[in-house]
Amino acid sequence: MEAKKQLIGLPPYKPGKPIEEVKREFGLNEVIKLASNENPFGASKQAQEAIRHLATETAVYPDGYAAELRQKVSAFLNVEQEQLVFGNGSDEVIQMLCRTFLTSDTNTVTATPTFSQYKLNAVIEGAEIREVPLKDGVHDLQAMLRAIDQQTRIVWVCNPNNPSGTYVNEQEFRSFLEQVPDHVLVVSDEAYYEYVTAKDFPQTLPLVEEFENLLVLRTFSKAYGLAALRIGYGVAQRSVISLLDPVRPPFNTTTIAHASAIAALGDQAFINDCVERNNEGIKQYVDFCNKHELTYYPTQTNFILIDFNRSGDEVFDYLLRRGYIVRSGEALGFPTCVRITVGSKEQNQGIIEELTTWLEQTKVSN
Repeated sequence: MEAKKQLIGLPPYKPGKPIEEVKREFGLNEVIKLASNENPFGASKQAQEAIRHLATETAVYPDGYAAELRQKVSAFLNVEQEQLVFGNGSDEVIQMLCRTFLTSDTNTVTATPTFSQYKLNAVIEGAEIREVPLKDGVHDLQAMLRAIDQQTRIVWVCNPNNPSGTYVNEQEFRSFLEQVPDHVLVVSDEAYYEYVTAKDFPQTLPLVEEFENLLVLRTFSKAYGLAALRIGYGVAQRSVISLLDPVRPPFNTTTIAHASAIAALGDQAFINDCVERNNEGIKQYVDFCNKHELTYYPTQTNFILIDFNRSGDEVFDYLLRRGYIVRSGEALGFPTCVRITVGSKEQNQGIIEELTTWLEQTKVSN
């Protein structure tokens, strides 16, 4: 058997280490995972109740069109129902976009480092990937514009960006949209939208009405705490969504995911509380960085990227042996950094204490 040539040697996505595996490996009773930018406070109690209610109703296929969820999301966002496409996480919408628009004689433009799934799915479709380095951790939109040509089909803007946590502001993003040719789709991936507090962050949904070549990605995996249920969506003009729908797999999102997302959407008080506690957590890490004169990237997400001026793997391994799973920057394009998901106040304090000990030890050894 012979697979596509572009798949040969292509590495699969590697998530953070599972908690149970770390417990077994190091003989630990408790392990705290702050690696995958999940909500440490879980999901809304209303969403949990919706899951329990449907736990025994698994024999019937879900509504492939996600009609009830579609109606709720369209009303919440004030967009038409036909402007929505739902996926098994926003990851699947990314896959659909690449399948729809990319071929071996096209190219796609992305920042680097950024979310890995843009590149991975483009490679699978055989497209050329044009990567533009971040500038001070932020998308260099002018350089990305220069990378566009007649064969470009998609430009990805991860906003806020993963793994840096930085963002492109409204003025810069609008100016970018005005200069991108009509034949190029601009994808604004806003997985961390609910955590954003910056006043000048782009409000992209009104821009969808103005620009036919704009699609906005959002998800229930992060602030809504439904990562295990895999439900995300895209918003664009009808003309774009109509191109995507034929490649959407049948029954690609589940009945339980629909119900829990509807319930979660209706509990904005829970989201507001999570955002407030997240901001308090970010302040804990910022204070820690300032105290120890460590560089960090200002974040609009629920994680922070800290530069320890040492191998990220070294810091990762030290914390892992003490029961904290984070992400080394070595695999994220920031080799001397570590990306830490903001946890509860107690979890943040615990990891900060471990990092403080590590800094004192490395200072002595130097």
